[in-house]
Amino acid sequence: MAKGPMPGPGGRNKHGFQRPTDLRRTIRKLMGYVGRYKFLLLLVAVCILGSTFCSIYGSFLLKPLINDYIIPGDFPGLARQLAVMGVVYAMGALMSFGSNRIMIYVSQRTVSALRDDLFRRMQSLPLRFFDSRTHGELMSSFTNDIETVSEMINSSFATLITSSLTFVGVLGMMFYLNWTLTLISIAFLFIMLLVVKGIGGKSRVNFQRQQAAIGSLNGYIEEMIEGQKVVKVFGHERKSIEGFAQRNETYREAGTLAQAFAGAMMPIMGNVSRINYAVTCCVGGLLAIGGVFDVGSLAAYLNYVKQVSQPINQISQQTNTILAAAAGAERIFSIMDQTPEVDEGKFRLVNVQKAVDGTLTECEQRSGHWAWRAEDGTLTELRGDVRFDHVDFGYTEEKTVLHDISLFAKPGQKIAFVGSTGAGKTTITNLINRFYEIHDGTITYDGIDIRDIEKDSLRRSLGIVLQDTHLFTGTVMENIRYGRPDATDEEVIAAANLAGASTFIRHLPEGFHTVLSGDGGNLSQGERQLLNIARAAVADPPVLILDEATSSIDTRTEKLIEKGMDRLMAGRTVFVIAHRLSTVRNSQAILVLEQGRIIERGDHEDLLAQKGRYYQLYAGLAELG
Repeated sequence: MAKGPMPGPGGRNKHGFQRPTDLRRTIRKLMGYVGRYKFLLLLVAVCILGSTFCSIYGSFLLKPLINDYIIPGDFPGLARQLAVMGVVYAMGALMSFGSNRIMIYVSQRTVSALRDDLFRRMQSLPLRFFDSRTHGELMSSFTNDIETVSEMINSSFATLITSSLTFVGVLGMMFYLNWTLTLISIAFLFIMLLVVKGIGGKSRVNFQRQQAAIGSLNGYIEEMIEGQKVVKVFGHERKSIEGFAQRNETYREAGTLAQAFAGAMMPIMGNVSRINYAVTCCVGGLLAIGGVFDVGSLAAYLNYVKQVSQPINQISQQTNTILAAAAGAERIFSIMDQTPEVDEGKFRLVNVQKAVDGTLTECEQRSGHWAWRAEDGTLTELRGDVRFDHVDFGYTEEKTVLHDISLFAKPGQKIAFVGSTGAGKTTITNLINRFYEIHDGTITYDGIDIRDIEKDSLRRSLGIVLQDTHLFTGTVMENIRYGRPDATDEEVIAAANLAGASTFIRHLPEGFHTVLSGDGGNLSQGERQLLNIARAAVADPPVLILDEATSSIDTRTEKLIEKGMDRLMAGRTVFVIAHRLSTVRNSQAILVLEQGRIIERGDHEDLLAQKGRYYQLYAGLAELG
């Protein structure tokens, strides 16, 4: 199924940046996480109030400092007043430090819980969800989006509250000291707001373009690194360099404009603030000369003039951070709002002891026998009888890819699917696992509708060897043991022997304890597939699915493991998707598919005698996919 861009919850502006469509809802959901630390947030609020009060009150102390001590020449009193101011500012700094440390703690705990919930939800989502998203987009939710949310919680909330309180407090004190001068300052503040709206808006748009550009650049880099072998095979180095240069230039242009506008903001704001300060000094000085304004009040007022523009600048800077974080949080919550896999199973897979008379008794230890336990405790032996009854399926509602599929696999039978690429072979095995829900018909497992079996139990009863291997970072033994975490070292080695993997494993630097990384990049494709087969062998499943399991293994290696595979398949119901028809000749039933329909069925000899599609494939007259 083709992958496409992940549909986001928000609309995009003309620059391609996705903005939050429901800021209030997103913030409310985010506050649901932050709100788990109500006491700490209350403590932060107290610290912010205390810090803001100390900052404002410390400036006000300049008035008595000058009027009551400096002008009269009371130096002992001046020393005491300076000590008081020092204590006030020290308390403010201490409270500011305390609020910052607490918010860091709250921020890290919050994003940790958010990240954990996001990962848990992803594990519960159906494959259909991942079919329509790229890996890079999903990874971005755990990196870029979580990081912007962390930054917002860590600094933006506290900064907004502090700046707002400081602005209101400083403006109030300015009115208290001299309302005439305050009107002049308000006029300059209005000019600053116009600057913030004009330049800040352009800066925000370009920062948004910069984020979109870096996302595109990172995605391209990831894609090129993963596909480096293909790039070299087809000689596309120059083309990939050109593609990178184009995206890099887009990022540079957006970054240059963003930094240019952001860099212009501070000088303009600073110059307007200085003009405001100069005008206030002149007018205030005239008022002081005329006896209307005392010198101490003028000094305190001028200090407030320096402070009053800072909150405006801080708030404008935090707005971009909050919008970016809100957009990231909305993308995170859009994933967490996805409907998880529905599991209404009433039957659970359990280990059982089977008596001579056929009586089943549930047991804890692994016995080699399994049964389906119903909610009432009834046990149904797992025999591996799988049946499709008039099944229709499509990955989308608009297009059906399987039409009226009916088949059966009796316990211990080997059933093979052959046909051209896109005929529906892998889709059938995906339905046995219930990776997708069928549109019509039924699939039964030992007479039980698979929709009535717990998904975890259903999938534990099935061993799968896929064509595309995936190895995790860890030792060879750990990768094989992934099939059954409680397997002993001896069982892992036995599984490797069964799969024919022991020979090459012993030649690795540390044998079974050799650490693999980069998806086993230092192994050949055949060696990786052998480990994949050993992983299925150690799981010892009652039903086995081989999805072109030996397609990546050369003929010589295939022959070496053929006996081991026969031992692995012995006594099990096996579904085989064939790449080479020689591997399915001994199947009890071979189903030939074309365009989602079963067009022929029978064993090898029967199908050859029919002189139909299978005969053409076997004789090399048609292409096998």
